Amino acid sequence: MKNVGLWFKKAAHTYNSTSLILRILIGLIVGVLLALLVPGWSFIGEFGTLFVGALKGAAPILVFVLVASSLAQNSSKLDKRFGMIIWLYMLTTFLAAVLAVFTSEAFPQTIALPEAVTDAAAPQGLMEVFHTLLNNIVSNPVASVAEGNYIGILFYAVLFGFAMKKVGNETTKKFMSDTADAVSMIVRWIINLAPFGVMGLIFTTVSTSGMAIFADYGKLLLLLVGTMLLMALVINPIVIYSYLHVNPYPLIFRCLKESGIPAFFTRSSAANIPVNMELCKNLGLDEDFYSVSIPLGSTINMDGAAITITIMTLAACNTMGIHVSIPAAILLSVMSALGACGASGVAGGSLLLIPMACSLFGIPQEVAMQVVGVGFIIGVVQDSVETALNSAGDVEFTAVAEYYSWIKRGKPLPAFLRGKNKSEIEHVAKMKPQTTLIKPQRPKAES
Repeated sequence: MKNVGLWFKKAAHTYNSTSLILRILIGLIVGVLLALLVPGWSFIGEFGTLFVGALKGAAPILVFVLVASSLAQNSSKLDKRFGMIIWLYMLTTFLAAVLAVFTSEAFPQTIALPEAVTDAAAPQGLMEVFHTLLNNIVSNPVASVAEGNYIGILFYAVLFGFAMKKVGNETTKKFMSDTADAVSMIVRWIINLAPFGVMGLIFTTVSTSGMAIFADYGKLLLLLVGTMLLMALVINPIVIYSYLHVNPYPLIFRCLKESGIPAFFTRSSAANIPVNMELCKNLGLDEDFYSVSIPLGSTINMDGAAITITIMTLAACNTMGIHVSIPAAILLSVMSALGACGASGVAGGSLLLIPMACSLFGIPQEVAMQVVGVGFIIGVVQDSVETALNSAGDVEFTAVAEYYSWIKRGKPLPAFLRGKNKSEIEHVAKMKPQTTLIKPQRPKAES
């Protein structure tokens, strides 16, 4: 018996110490193999059902406590740089959602879901969307949490957060922060079991639909990654150039290399904060500024999350035959941008907010959670690219806010942004400053 306990402890340690990406990949492969070899073992699919059910239960509470706790916390007095950094974070997150709408329209995608579910009724016009939105906003808050009404959850979380900021003391706010951390930990425990959930989900999908399903997943993944690359290499450089009026790509590539690559493998903007702080130091930024803006960015700078939420929601709409008008798409972009700010702190957190966006169009929670399950299947790549985009953007826009203040004060930008190469910089650094001594002239004697 003791040997069994030791073996179980060792197995659990090995499991937890292995990268989540690798574990999900193994679960994916095992699920496919089992579906091909023993398609009749339907009990394997129960792992996927349990995983989706656990997420379905925890996600509404997570959204409420994260948003309410974030708004309840005190904000310190900030100078103009902080106002600018918040503007840049929110602007680019919104632009990311808008970009996702355009790429989704250009390359529309659908998701394989059970036919019985795809027949569910859903609103078709903008007025019906607004009607659903308004009704969901004012629904009972307890019922909203119980039924997964994310519009109502978000509305009451915002009200509760602002109210608590006004009347709560530091102890109360600390309790709310601890509660948010505790719920986030519960969700992390659930996500730690994602390999088994993915195994069950992919088993059910392959055993019923065959291997052709991977072609659809591949197209969806390609759209997600392609949109994120467009954001990183086209939209972000345009935003940076509009403020600094210099070639933005030296800053872009440096941030992608020194921040994006580590974030790709850690899959956590929060875990990448020390890397970003060191990069900011090397860029010559003010420590008092970046020590606040970088942690802030890991929370609200969520370009990749906004893209994921928007594309996956529109794919669900296409699957159910819902036409999304331009005004409705703009409304979705705003909601995706705001919802993405609550996606931090949890691996795959953006996927948990897909039901919130889906509820805008009256898509049932059962359908939305199946979309989340598909997200975890492709999340091996999607979540890594998303985190790399988010983390690199934290440094990029911190640098923009800082360098913009330099321009206003007449201070020159760093040499690498002014087009000087390395040898030129080293040559200038080695040159000794020359001083010209002017001998004072004696006044001429008066005649």
